[in-house]
Amino acid sequence: MATGAKSFLADAGYGEQELDANSALMELDKGLRSGKLGEQCEAVVRFPRLFQKYPFPILINSAFLKLADVFRVGNNFLRLCVLKVTQQSEKHLEKILNVDEFVKRVFSVIHSNDPVARAITLRMLGSMASIIPERKNAHHSIRQSLDSHDNVEVEAAIFAAANFSAQSKDFAAGICNKISEMIQGLATPVDLKLKLIPILQHMHHDASLASSSRQLLQQLVTSYPSTKMVIVTLHTFTLLAASSLVDIPKQIQLLLQYLKNDPRKAVKRLAIQDLKLLANKTPHTWSRENIQALCESALHTPYDSLKLGMLSVLSTLSGTIAIKQYFSSPPGASTTTVRSFDLVKLAQECCYHNNRGIAAHGVRILTNISASCQEKDLLPLEQDAVFGLEALLVLCSQDDSPGAQATLKITLTCMVKLVKCRPHLSQSVVESLLTQLHSAQDAARILMCHCLAAIAMQLPVLADGMLGDLMDLYKLIGQSTTDKKQELLVSLATVIFVSSQKALSSEIKTVIKQQLENASNGWTAYRIARQASRMGNHDMARELYQSLLTQVASEHFYFWLNSLKEFSHAEQCLTGLQEDNYSSALSCIAEALKSYHKGIASLTAASTPLNPLSFQCGFVKLRIDLLQAFSQLICTCNSLKTSPPPAIATTIAMTSGNDLQRCGRISNQARMKHSMEEFRSLATRYGDLYQSSFDADSATLRNVELQQQSCLLISHAIEALILDPESASFQEYSSNGTAHVESEYERRMMSVFNHVLEEVESLNRKYAPVSYLATCLCNAVIALLKVPLSFQRYFFQKLQSTSIKLALSPSPRNPAEPIAVQNNQQLALKVEGVVQHGSKPGLFRKIQSVCLNVSSVLQSKSGQDYKIPIDNMTNEMEQRVEPHNDYFSTQFLLNFVILGTHNITVESSVIDSNGIVWKTGPKTTIFVKSLEDPYSQQVRLQQQQQGQPPSQQQQQRTAYSRF
Repeated sequence: MATGAKSFLADAGYGEQELDANSALMELDKGLRSGKLGEQCEAVVRFPRLFQKYPFPILINSAFLKLADVFRVGNNFLRLCVLKVTQQSEKHLEKILNVDEFVKRVFSVIHSNDPVARAITLRMLGSMASIIPERKNAHHSIRQSLDSHDNVEVEAAIFAAANFSAQSKDFAAGICNKISEMIQGLATPVDLKLKLIPILQHMHHDASLASSSRQLLQQLVTSYPSTKMVIVTLHTFTLLAASSLVDIPKQIQLLLQYLKNDPRKAVKRLAIQDLKLLANKTPHTWSRENIQALCESALHTPYDSLKLGMLSVLSTLSGTIAIKQYFSSPPGASTTTVRSFDLVKLAQECCYHNNRGIAAHGVRILTNISASCQEKDLLPLEQDAVFGLEALLVLCSQDDSPGAQATLKITLTCMVKLVKCRPHLSQSVVESLLTQLHSAQDAARILMCHCLAAIAMQLPVLADGMLGDLMDLYKLIGQSTTDKKQELLVSLATVIFVSSQKALSSEIKTVIKQQLENASNGWTAYRIARQASRMGNHDMARELYQSLLTQVASEHFYFWLNSLKEFSHAEQCLTGLQEDNYSSALSCIAEALKSYHKGIASLTAASTPLNPLSFQCGFVKLRIDLLQAFSQLICTCNSLKTSPPPAIATTIAMTSGNDLQRCGRISNQARMKHSMEEFRSLATRYGDLYQSSFDADSATLRNVELQQQSCLLISHAIEALILDPESASFQEYSSNGTAHVESEYERRMMSVFNHVLEEVESLNRKYAPVSYLATCLCNAVIALLKVPLSFQRYFFQKLQSTSIKLALSPSPRNPAEPIAVQNNQQLALKVEGVVQHGSKPGLFRKIQSVCLNVSSVLQSKSGQDYKIPIDNMTNEMEQRVEPHNDYFSTQFLLNFVILGTHNITVESSVIDSNGIVWKTGPKTTIFVKSLEDPYSQQVRLQQQQQGQPPSQQQQQRTAYSRF
C-alpha cells in the first residue's frame, strides 16, 4: 500500500531536501576548481539539475560564466561536457545577463590550432544561436569553417549554419548562395551534400529566399536521381513548404506524383511519411483531387506496407475538415451516393484485410465518415463500420502481442466515437463487447473494460440483466493467478459501478469485497474505493476505506483515508432522504455534517507543507457550508408553514410596494433574504474554487460548475417564489437541451435542475399560498441532495501540475525589513517569474500569458497630513506578459508620495490558450518605507524655526513636479 500511495505526493517533491542556491553553486564551483578531471566532469554534468531547481537569471548567469571559463581553459573532453550541458539547458540561455562576456570566453577557442577544439566551439556557437543570432564574428567563423579540409570541423560548421539559419534572416540570406555552390560543386563529396541540403529547410524568412531555395531543390531532385539524394531533397522540400506555407498545395501534388510514378519503395515510403506530416499540419489545403489521387494509389498498390502508409494518411485526413471537402459535390455536378466514392470503397475493402493495421485504418475511416457527415443518410456505412469493428475486436482480443493491443486500442476508440455520435448503435456494440469479454486475453479485457465504462458514462446502456455476466466474470478473475489480475479487478469493478449507479445491491457488494479479501493488495482496494467515490457508491467506498486504515505506513496516509471514510459516510447519510419528510431530512443533514466535520479535521491533518491539499479542503468546506445552508433553508420554510402570513399579506405587499411583506413576520422575511444571499455567496465561492483549479481535469471542473449551478438555482427559486416573484426572469436559467452530458451524475443533476425550474415557473404564474411555495423549496433541496455526490479525479489525483515562482527586485535581506525609498522618487519594481511543470505539462490546458497585478496599501503614516492628489496615494497596476521558455519578467514604476510604510502585493494569475483567466497565485508581499527627501526636510525645518506654516508647493515636490 505504501509503495502505491507514494505517487499521491510525488509531484509535490515530498520529503526532498532543499539546498540554498548559492551553496549549491559554490559546491559545484569547488568541483570545477578541482585538479582531478573526473571531479571537474562530474561538477559540469550536474549543472542542468541546478538550473532546473533554481531557474532565475542571477544564478544561471553566474553558472554559465563559470562553464565558459572551463570551456576556455579545459581540454576537449571538458569542452564536450560543457557543450552537452548547454544543449540540455537551451531554454535557460536567454537568462544569461552578460552575453558578451560569455560569448567572448567561448569564442576565444575558435582560434585554436586543434580542429576538434574549433569543431566543438562551432557546435557551441550553433547551440547558442537563439541568443546571438546576429553576431557577425560567429557568422564569419561558420562561413570560413565550411571551407575547412577537416571533416569534423566541416560537419560542426554545417550544424552551426543550420541553427543560425533558423534564427537569423541575414545569415540565411548570406549563406544560401554559399550552400548552393557547395551542393552543386563537383568537388563536394556526396555524403557532404546530403548533410548540406537540410540547411535549406530554414530558408523561409521571406518569399524570395524561399522561392530561390525551392528552385534549387527542384534542380537537385531532377539532377541527382539517386535514392538517397531524392529522399533527402524531397524531405527538405516538404519541411520548407510547411514553414513557408505558400507552397503546400504544390508540395502535396509533387509528393503524390512521386508516390504514383517512382518505382522505388524507399521513395514511396518517404512520400507517404511527408504526406502524413502535411495531413497533420495543414489538412485544409488538401483538395478533393489530392485525396482522390491518394485513394487510387492505395487501391492499385500490391504492397501491404505501402497501402498501410497511405491508409494512415487517409485516416488522419478523415478526422479533419478535409473529409467534408471530399464529400461536397462541385457546383453543377450530379449528386452521388456516399458509397460510390473511392474512399468509401477503399475503406470497405480494407475492413476485413488480413493485415490488422490496414483493417484498423479502414474501420477508422468509416467511423470518421459516420461521425463527420451526419447530415447524410449513412445507415449502410454505419453497419459496415460496426461489423468491421466487431471483426477486429474478435481478432485482437485473442492476441496479447503489442501490435494486437495497439490495434485493439484504435478499435475501441472508434467504438466510443461511433456510439457517441450514433447512439442507436450502442446496444449492438455493448453486446459484442460483453460477449467477447469472457474469451479475451487479460490485457485485452482491461482495455475492453475501459471502453465499456466510457460508453456507459455517456449513455445508460448497461442494463441490469448484464450485471450477472459481469459478476460471474469478476468471481472468475478473483480466482485466477495472472499478472494482470489486480488491474483487471479495478477495471471490471469500475464497469460494475458505472452500470449500477443508482445503488449497489448487497449481493454485488459481498462478491466484490470477498474477491478483494482473497486476491488483492491494498493499492487495488484503494483504487476500487476511489472509483466507487467517483460513481457515487459511497456505502461501498466507506467500507473499503475502513478496511484500509490499518494497512498504511504513514500517518498522513492514515488521516487521508480516514477523511475519505468520513466523507463517504456523510454522503451515505443523505441517500435516505424522502420528499415531504422534512424532520428526517434535517436529522440526515445533521448526521452528514457531523461526519463531514470529522473528515475535514482528518483532511487537515493529512496535508503537508509541500502538498497542502488546498483543492480538497476548499471543496469539502464548501460542501459543509452548502449542507448548512440547505438545513437553514428547510428550517426557515418550516417556520413559514408553522406561522404562515395572514390572508391579506399579498394585498399588504402590493399596497406597500414591499414584496417581503408576503412572508408575514419580519423574522421570516430577514431569514429568507439571508438564505438567498448565502446561496449567492456560495455560488461565488464555487466560482473562485473553479478559477483556482488550473490543473484540474474537465470532469472535475464540470462537477464544481454543477455545485455552483445548484446554489444559483436555489437562490433563484427563493427570489422567484417568495421574495420578488414579479421581476423574476427565467430566460437565463433555461437549460440547453442539446448540450452533451458526460456522466450519469451530470445527467441526474441536469434532470433535477430542469424539474425544479419547471415547478418554480409554473408556481410563479399561479400565485400559490406561501406555505405551498415553501414546500416546493424544501422538495427542491431534497431532490438535489438525493443525487449522490461524485468525488472526481482531481480530488484524488493530480495529472497536471503547474506552479509559478516569483522573484522581486529590489528585495530586502530580511522579509520583515522595509525597502527605503525617498518620496520624491519612484521605485522600479522588477518582477521575474518561472513557470514550473510536473511530469505532464499542458495535459489539460496551457499557459498563454501571465497576468501580474501590483497594488500598494499604506500601513502606517509618519509625519504630518497634507492634501495630496488622490492619484498619488495608491498604486494599482496590471501587466500581461507571455512566458518564453517558461520564464517571464517585467517592471513597474511605483509612487510613494505619502511618508510611511507601504505594503506592496504582487499577485499573479494565468490566462490559458482560450483566454480564460485562472487565479493560480502566488501572492508575494514586500514592505516599502517612504522617507522625506533631504531638500524638503531642510526647507521644512527652516520654516519651523522661522514659525511659518510649511508651503503646500514644497510638500508636493515629487518626481512629476520636477518636469
